[in-house]
Amino acid sequence: MKEITYRDALREALVEEMQRDETVFILGEDVGRYWGGAFKVTKGLAEEFGDERVRDTPISESAIVGAAVGAAITGMRPIVEIMFGDLTTLAMDQIVNQAAKIHYMFGGQASVPLVIRTPFGGGVNIAAHHSQSLEAWFMHVPGLLVAAPSTPYDAKGLLKTAIRNNNPVFFCEHKLLYPFKGSIPEEDYTIPFGSARVVREGEDITIVATMFMVHEALSAADTLKKEGLSAEVLDPRTLVPLDKEALVASVKKTGRAVIVSEGCKTAGVTAEIAAVIAEEAIDYLDAPLVRVAEPDTPIPFSPPLEKAVIPNKDTIIKAVRNIA
Repeated sequence: MKEITYRDALREALVEEMQRDETVFILGEDVGRYWGGAFKVTKGLAEEFGDERVRDTPISESAIVGAAVGAAITGMRPIVEIMFGDLTTLAMDQIVNQAAKIHYMFGGQASVPLVIRTPFGGGVNIAAHHSQSLEAWFMHVPGLLVAAPSTPYDAKGLLKTAIRNNNPVFFCEHKLLYPFKGSIPEEDYTIPFGSARVVREGEDITIVATMFMVHEALSAADTLKKEGLSAEVLDPRTLVPLDKEALVASVKKTGRAVIVSEGCKTAGVTAEIAAVIAEEAIDYLDAPLVRVAEPDTPIPFSPPLEKAVIPNKDTIIKAVRNIA
């Protein structure tokens, strides 16, 4: 095993898959040799693989994803980097109406092996147009797979799986996770989609958390342990497919659940996970389900206000205490 950052884990996955398969290429704004991506994930790749396979594009998310869809259906495996997740709004027709539906609408005669990588989340004080968490939007689209890794190990393994998949994958990253360090194997590995991970075993309550909130949940679990509460922390890792069996198994064991996500509460990731538990494990619940999410508001630019709306360790602890 070796210690590596989330950023470098993503880069390693890109390098290894580009070495393995010549049809894999990267395109996006400032991904090439002069910048290396907005968060430096693609730094050095243009020098290694050339400008044809690491392609800087014009500032048009619609054109970037449209070109990638065309490349994918003709046999290439494009990886799109959208600089901020909020900017996927500028390519929604290409993502939702084209990439996600082509395999179905052509009766299986065409596939779209496309990966769209993009960072979500707040905490870096860059206001409402660059701080949203819109993962739930893409969960709602039949034909898209949605990955949301929280560790370097998961980032590398899930990205390699995404690149090899013949379906379009929306790959959610979190800005605050890029410098986060963790252990990964030296050897090649992949992580299957639809396989949740119990990050921490517990007996009294299940905390289901995604992306950066996994680490907030772990911090909350440490504090709760001192109070005599044993919290199990479950990371779905992929939102589509969602590992319902793991969710149900954990709730059956603990009898209580708090669901945490950084997106807005209404119709968000927490709502879908809560619905799954309510439909498939309600008889095992000893207390109401509780959701911890952002209020339905734009992300403020003001640092104190931004901190106030984003879920954290303290809001998770408060939610657990309310039903423990």
